[in-house]
Amino acid sequence: MKIHEYQARQLLDDAGIPVPAGHMCTTVEEAVAAAEGILAGESSMVVVKAQVHAGGRGKAGFVKVVDSIEAVQDAASFMLSNRMVSNQTGPEGLEVNRLLVADAVDIDRELYLAITTDRANATNTLIASTEGGVEIEAVAEETPDAILKLPLHPVDGLSTEKARELAQRLEFTGDQVDQAVSLMENLSRLFVEKDASLAEINPLIVTPEGQVMAIDAKFNFDDNALFRHPELQELFDPSEENADELHAREFGLSYVALDGNIGCLVNGAGLAMSTMDIIKLEGGEPANFLDVGGDATLEAVTEAFRIILGEEQVEGVLVNIFGGIMQCDRIANAIVGAAEEVGFEVPLVVRLEGTNVDAAREILEQARTRLPTMQTATDLADAARKVTAAVGVSA
Repeated sequence: MKIHEYQARQLLDDAGIPVPAGHMCTTVEEAVAAAEGILAGESSMVVVKAQVHAGGRGKAGFVKVVDSIEAVQDAASFMLSNRMVSNQTGPEGLEVNRLLVADAVDIDRELYLAITTDRANATNTLIASTEGGVEIEAVAEETPDAILKLPLHPVDGLSTEKARELAQRLEFTGDQVDQAVSLMENLSRLFVEKDASLAEINPLIVTPEGQVMAIDAKFNFDDNALFRHPELQELFDPSEENADELHAREFGLSYVALDGNIGCLVNGAGLAMSTMDIIKLEGGEPANFLDVGGDATLEAVTEAFRIILGEEQVEGVLVNIFGGIMQCDRIANAIVGAAEEVGFEVPLVVRLEGTNVDAAREILEQARTRLPTMQTATDLADAARKVTAAVGVSA
């Protein structure tokens, strides 16, 4: 699960990590009021930032540092009335419904700091660099030696000694070292306590006065651990998620929308990945990842078809079921039921093997008049060839 920057800042603040004062706003009027409060103090600059679950906001013009109420009003009006398009959103962009209006602090240095799970080494790892800011991806690609990595102890986490060594390698000096050590230790504890999969501060800054603080943050959390964190569940913003993925979740389906034109309905994540791979091998493009699981109900399977067929770009559907707990005749009945409720106007290729497969084939054979677009396949390779041919592509 992802959260917005303003929510991530609050988590950092609660954990004792310094962040500039800011307010979440949903209207131009709220943004103006927040800016008036900031500018009435010692601050002379305000930053207005779109709150969406995507990066590239600055380059897209959705982060503005301004020095007047009129400029805040203009920035807020623009962001709330235009979709943000960046290299992470695709050409359709994202609608902006929330803004962060915050104190714009002066910056002497920008750094990068994050904690994530290093699966190759089976450990949480702190990642840092003196080259923070919007070009961190380019730094990682062009000068990987500038990225420092520190594996964290699975029980003790980040020790003060290791944090101090890293702070010195990051060229902190004087009192900044103690600030950086405290910040890294607090971030490490927060990462573990909240079952995060990513905690990123970019940039971590040093002000001209020598204060170390976070001015942008991103958090991802392990969905499987959210039952332990009702306070995090309250931060979930469904408007930032794919509506079909949310709908599928209600029925216990694992669904991820993709950009292709061949819908996939498979049982088992590994088999689903293999199905998408062989579709690609045959020259096709999967439209989704959809794992109905090993014990999906007839209702859930029917809903899976409804979701797939509801995608405008889907020109064909491949069903690949290896029946174990998920019995093949249940899938066959769901296909027939979906045909009656939703209708199959696109080519449908079905490959079934396993438990009750003979009964399933009989069900499909008897329903051929209701499924004129259906073909059956003998194996996965045959199924992939037939569905890609049906949508007009080939390897």
